[in-house]
Amino acid sequence: MIRRADSIRMASNENPFGPSPKAVQAMEAAITECNFYPDNDARELRQKLAAGFRVATDQVLVAAGLTSLLDIICRALLKPGQNAVTSQRSFIVYPIATKAAGGEIIEAPTKDDGFDLEAIAAAIAPGTRLVFLANPNNPTGTLFDAAALDRFVARVPEYVVVIVDEAYYEFAQYFAGQRKIQYSHSLDYVRAGRKVVVLRTFSKAHGLAGLRVGYGIGPADLMADFSRLRTTFSVSVPAQAAALAALDDDAHIQLALKNNADGAESLVKELSGLGYRASLTWANFVYCEVGEDAGAVAKRMQAEGVIIRALGAWGAPLAIRVTIGTPEQNQRFLAAFKRVMERAPIRL
Repeated sequence: MIRRADSIRMASNENPFGPSPKAVQAMEAAITECNFYPDNDARELRQKLAAGFRVATDQVLVAAGLTSLLDIICRALLKPGQNAVTSQRSFIVYPIATKAAGGEIIEAPTKDDGFDLEAIAAAIAPGTRLVFLANPNNPTGTLFDAAALDRFVARVPEYVVVIVDEAYYEFAQYFAGQRKIQYSHSLDYVRAGRKVVVLRTFSKAHGLAGLRVGYGIGPADLMADFSRLRTTFSVSVPAQAAALAALDDDAHIQLALKNNADGAESLVKELSGLGYRASLTWANFVYCEVGEDAGAVAKRMQAEGVIIRALGAWGAPLAIRVTIGTPEQNQRFLAAFKRVMERAPIRL
């Protein structure tokens, strides 16, 4: 058994390169100000995000990660008896936050491991108040393009708010450039006054998962309603400083994005070559169907010193999700995976 301290973490879609050196420097400087409460409204960070995305500052809300934002959104918009619509096999927090707010969750069936926007549109009912779309989807890594989202938004009734979860936006945008497709213009709906809220984060490409900084961009009136439900001083002084600095380090982001693209190609090729169905990804992880009890596979992998995610809780008991690591981490994963899968089959 390999000690956990010696294990590599490839389960939670974290950035293997860590935060930007500029972000680390900013955090170190900010520690000297930790006797003061943080700016409750994160004004400087909101202003910088607003300028970068060409929206008004009052259209941006910063909170302690996307899970916090999802909780706030559900509490603000759902009443008992109302519902939110999403897809099966998507981000596990959507049903959790919906039910915690007293709402009901409707999960449309998937199509090709991803969102079936036609099925989701058909599931919208008079009691629907929210739609959650993950683009790319977690845990399958699939994506729908800008034209598909256009067709979907055109069908959504005025009383429904569409939440477009783009936690993996930077990775998808990079892949879209390589693969020559138009990934997302979701912010155009916000600029046009539609009831669309776009969620993004500093946890993934920026490598700040441990600091909990996420943001939403949407109609100013909705952002004001959401802001009233935030926990006071929820984004710390170092977290705000690090996020601001991370936005100024494009070189660090590009390093992470190139490594991710190269690693994705390598992992999908290797896993497919071994006879497993590994899906093309638009994020920083690979979804793979192993044909055996994924929970048991994950336990054996942990014993080998590689922590991955089994997807039984997502309704995929024969599938795993593997975060794309450094080249060395990817090779260590593959070597351990081959050893584990060469043993006796693991049946459910």
